[in-house]
Amino acid sequence: MISPEPKKTWHVDILVADGFVLTEVAGIVDAMRIANRVAAFPPFSWTYRSAFAGPVDSSSEVCVKAESFAPKPHADYAFVIGNADPDCPALSVGTQIDRYTFRGAQVFLLAEAASRYIKERGTEGTRMSTHWENSDILRERSSLFDADNAIATEDGLVVTCAGMGATVDVMLAVLRRHISSANLMTVANILLHEKIRDFSTRQPLGGARSSGSGDRELDQCLQIMQANIEDPVPISELVNVLNISSRSLERKFRTHLNTTPNTYYRELRLARANNLLLNTNMSVREVGLACGFPSGFSGLYKGFFGITPFALRKQRRQQATKGTNLGKSDAR
Repeated sequence: MISPEPKKTWHVDILVADGFVLTEVAGIVDAMRIANRVAAFPPFSWTYRSAFAGPVDSSSEVCVKAESFAPKPHADYAFVIGNADPDCPALSVGTQIDRYTFRGAQVFLLAEAASRYIKERGTEGTRMSTHWENSDILRERSSLFDADNAIATEDGLVVTCAGMGATVDVMLAVLRRHISSANLMTVANILLHEKIRDFSTRQPLGGARSSGSGDRELDQCLQIMQANIEDPVPISELVNVLNISSRSLERKFRTHLNTTPNTYYRELRLARANNLLLNTNMSVREVGLACGFPSGFSGLYKGFFGITPFALRKQRRQQATKGTNLGKSDAR
């Protein structure tokens, strides 16, 4: 642990692009803002940066005013924020990453930004992290990728992270280096962050812990379901593994999740199918098979989402074409 240095201001650059995830920005900025309030001397400052100076819109329609990328950055840390579009070209910031690390700054890549870095730089010999949804996408697009399901993985000056709510944990780990333990605990308490998780903590869907229900059998059941999406485990086998009755399992699902085991399992698989349909070029049949639906997938999908997989794909293509045409119009 690095000794606190209260008389130094540590600067953080926050790299954003249109469609950035507001949850991640809030996790970074609010942690620093509260640290500045509780510390004897405000230890942190920050700047929003993007490829072009000016307003940048989040996926939540909240806007921040950013300065342009610095040719010679002087920040101590840089955070590259994830994006609602995992294929957003603005997430390709390898040159900026190199500029920061060359000058000794540590760079944190969150969610989709981590995925883009993994895709462009490769993972040979190195474990890297990204959000579990993006891990699914990368695995389907490239069978060579095997994500580390930790909330963050540190590789020298580059840290790949899950992002989303785990951004607070990552930021608290940074704060720990520069403020006292008492102040760190105060920041966590103000954020109502009950436990500061270290980087090695598994993501909730990473396989180590699936639920916070406090019910051991239910948590184990959810873990098995999440680990067996492509080849669903029959409920009759689940109760045998858990050594409980079918009625007992039904009661646990009703009490804690207000649903049935079959309904929960089906919705879990449909949610993953939706992610693959939106973010990969897999055929509808391939998506169905990957999510444990060898037949009847389109009907089940429409019953849940109100649209067929084929219609969804067509709708997305039309939206993408419209966006491209608008961009060309703006350029003129």
